[in-house]
Amino acid sequence: MKTKLVLTLAVAFCLTLTASAQCSSNNKHNAHHTSYNTHSKDIVDIAAGNDDFSTLVVALKTAGLVETLHADGPFTVFAPVNAAFNKLPDGTVESLLQPENRQQLTKILTYHVVAGKFNAQDVVGAIQNSGGSFKIETVSGDTLVATLKNGTVLLTDESGNVCAVTKTDIGASNGVIHVIDSVVLPK
Repeated sequence: MKTKLVLTLAVAFCLTLTASAQCSSNNKHNAHHTSYNTHSKDIVDIAAGNDDFSTLVVALKTAGLVETLHADGPFTVFAPVNAAFNKLPDGTVESLLQPENRQQLTKILTYHVVAGKFNAQDVVGAIQNSGGSFKIETVSGDTLVATLKNGTVLLTDESGNVCAVTKTDIGASNGVIHVIDSVVLPK
């Protein structure tokens, strides 16, 4: 039943973003856009090929999520770089990588993943067409709130922590990656 609910919400999210993108195709925004020629690689391959994502890749392997993110998707991943993990309190990453904390690690990592492919224009359009903030249902079943500040997309997690999207639209064969400067945490 939860799977059916998540799938329904993902489809609704896709339809909302598609409509938003069509309505706002002429809107300009200042999101940082980086063009990568990566469409033949999937999300995991792109992350594994970039040293800035080494902590994320270790975490994905530890949580057993590599095969999931090798799948067809599509997925949108808000990917924290190593510096984002370094902002966590001392010992947090090491603790999460312990076998007894695999469930908690999986919950945190899937909080960074959205079912469907949503480029920066889709996200910005959804924010603008929703009165300045847009709730995003993640694969973990939890919610992020996206807003804009000076042209930058900000994500607020359920604990009230805010991160910025620093690079957008890293295209993959099974979705898209948006780089974030902090790890988002579900309640």
